Amino acid sequence: MLIVFLRAALLYVVVVFAIRLMGKRQLGELQPSEFVITILISNIATLPIEDPGTPMLLGIVPILTLVCLDVIMSAATLRSRKLRRIVSGSPKIIISNGEIDQKQLKELRYTADDVLEALRSQGIFDVSEVQYAVIETTGAVSAYLKSSKQPRNGESVRPTDDPPQVVIDDGDVVKRSLGFLGLTEAWLSDILNGEKKTPHDVFLMTARSDGSYKIIEKEKGV
Repeated sequence: MLIVFLRAALLYVVVVFAIRLMGKRQLGELQPSEFVITILISNIATLPIEDPGTPMLLGIVPILTLVCLDVIMSAATLRSRKLRRIVSGSPKIIISNGEIDQKQLKELRYTADDVLEALRSQGIFDVSEVQYAVIETTGAVSAYLKSSKQPRNGESVRPTDDPPQVVIDDGDVVKRSLGFLGLTEAWLSDILNGEKKTPHDVFLMTARSDGSYKIIEKEKGV
């Protein structure tokens, strides 16, 4: 038992040292290569602990090798923008002037729900308020509000009424949102008929309790 304890303590020190060499990023900020190495290190570190017969060097050497490779790769990507794009990718604009780039979302395998959730985490509930939104190489979404929606003099310019709700998501009617807003399916049907559309023609539709709405049509071929 003492041997297992000592092996675990030693590997703990090695892993902490390895992570410190890789940098101070949080898990959600890791680049793809860093994330892969972190997973590999965690798996390798468990082998000598689970099997006391496994030599410690079989755990320590691969861990240090992976860390060295990561440091070398980081140094190389600092010198080469092209290599950095290959390894880490590049930011992608998904919203421009309040309009969602559906083709870009399809390539990134993002749904409208994913985008709206990321915006809500930043206190943004209306896509039309966004001037630009970018998916960073870490997968995080960064949004910049239109100038008319920017806070001024330390005061928020957010509307005081309830935020818009998604009533059609990629062709599917969200009945729960209609009920929350006090709207009916008949109201939605009248709106779509007036717009000469069916739910399947709509990529995203949001509405407020006062009956105002915004429709984003599906792009052809998406």
